[in-house]
Amino acid sequence: MRRPLFELLSVRPLSRHAIRFAAVCVALTVAAASAEAQTQTGSILPTVTQPVAKVGAAKPIMGWVRFCEQNPSECAVDPSEPATIELTAKTWQILNRVNQQVNATIKARTDSDHWGIEDVWDFAEDGYGDCEDYQLVKRKRLVEAGFPHRALRMTVVIDEDGAGHAVMMARTDRGDFILDNKRNAILPWHKTGYTYIKREGDEGLAWASLGGRTSPTVTANQ
Repeated sequence: MRRPLFELLSVRPLSRHAIRFAAVCVALTVAAASAEAQTQTGSILPTVTQPVAKVGAAKPIMGWVRFCEQNPSECAVDPSEPATIELTAKTWQILNRVNQQVNATIKARTDSDHWGIEDVWDFAEDGYGDCEDYQLVKRKRLVEAGFPHRALRMTVVIDEDGAGHAVMMARTDRGDFILDNKRNAILPWHKTGYTYIKREGDEGLAWASLGGRTSPTVTANQ
């Protein structure tokens, strides 16, 4: 009589309970991965997190000051606007869509290569720009879509390479989320790996310190 293969290999067959347990584990793993992917593409809302804390006032970067001289309406703060976005499925999807579209549309070029000088904040109208230019375009499009300008704050960080970098912080009722030209996924501020230096204030022209000790003089190298 021929012996079953598992006997020839000295392996005992799995019980129904073990098979059922393994199937449940696989299903849970797939579900978790699917939920993470849906969160990053805007299909479901992210988990509520604590917003980043302000620790005082800060001076803006000179590139921002020059940008404001040329575009004063972009830097004005209207205290009657909401300071946070009500994050619904629709607004979360719009944030993700705009972040991905702008990242795909603008071609990266440093200010030194683009303009011959460092740290020019601009709307990348010729299709080229660096970190802050991506974020300014995103904010402009989101404001045109009905988002409160006051809740979309330009933010200066130190990135994973120790360099100055600009991102946009979307302040929402579910926490502060970061729109970045380095990735298409919108992450909670504390999951980016960045050191947060300062951001636009939401009460006046003064910027807000976020506790980072090192303050870069430029952000135009990413």
